[in-house]
Amino acid sequence: MHGFRLSAAQIEQFNEDGFLIVENLLDDETVERLRGRFERLFRGEFETGLVPDEVNWREGQSDPTLTRQICNGWRADRTIARTVLRADLGQAIAELGDWPGARIMIDNVLWKPPGTRPLGYHQDNAYLSWFTPKQLLSCWMALDATRAETGTVEFVRGSHKWHHSQPEGEFHGPQDYRRSVELAAEREGVQPEYVYVEVPQGGGAFHHGWTWHGSGHNTASEHRRALVLHAMRSDTRFVPEQLSEGIGRVYGRYKHLTDNEIDENYFPVLWRHDGYRTPGIETFTRSTG
Repeated sequence: MHGFRLSAAQIEQFNEDGFLIVENLLDDETVERLRGRFERLFRGEFETGLVPDEVNWREGQSDPTLTRQICNGWRADRTIARTVLRADLGQAIAELGDWPGARIMIDNVLWKPPGTRPLGYHQDNAYLSWFTPKQLLSCWMALDATRAETGTVEFVRGSHKWHHSQPEGEFHGPQDYRRSVELAAEREGVQPEYVYVEVPQGGGAFHHGWTWHGSGHNTASEHRRALVLHAMRSDTRFVPEQLSEGIGRVYGRYKHLTDNEIDENYFPVLWRHDGYRTPGIETFTRSTG
């Protein structure tokens, strides 16, 4: 049983900064189990038999200087699922967003070995025209102790209050990973304040969907692995006119034929204010195949 809870002061800090850095999201035993699952996932070994929605790096086939990324590892692996489908994380996200509840949109399985190139700065909400309300809030969990030199995630303080930007620039391995946010800051007439998420293993951060964030080169000798829960509101619905755009092309496959409801089999509700949680979560995460 997990019991992460936010204080009123933490919620206030999140609202001001657009992110909240925390410790003790994961215990050491869970961290070790997740690291082992990462290795299997990137070898293409999927416990449930389901292929993740996006596999952007495969061992022996992909550029070793790029950050390894899988989206929706939870469908392929129950250890991942038991972490990203936690009710307490869903409740924390709903409280930070002032939402009626939270459901998972996707997870990110991220691995940055030594020498890996950056991930470009971006705002998550800029990619979400395919559903409404167009709101996302994320929980980033470190499986290794992080430092600026390991290419940890970094945020720009208060940038969730800036004007909303359209996606621009390269995401995987750009030459200048901060170029997009620097252009946005120039349009705002401000100097960006960069904050690195430097936490022990098991720590992490929550961030707002409009907060600018990215990560630099891993210039250290240590690996930097992270698991990210990206959540949307429990009352979110598809926007069918936008499903052919951007990542809607991937996740639009789950739209029903006759309505715009978002199916809980693919986007489970983690927590809702009335106590509801998708019933199948516990059955799926306990199953052995």
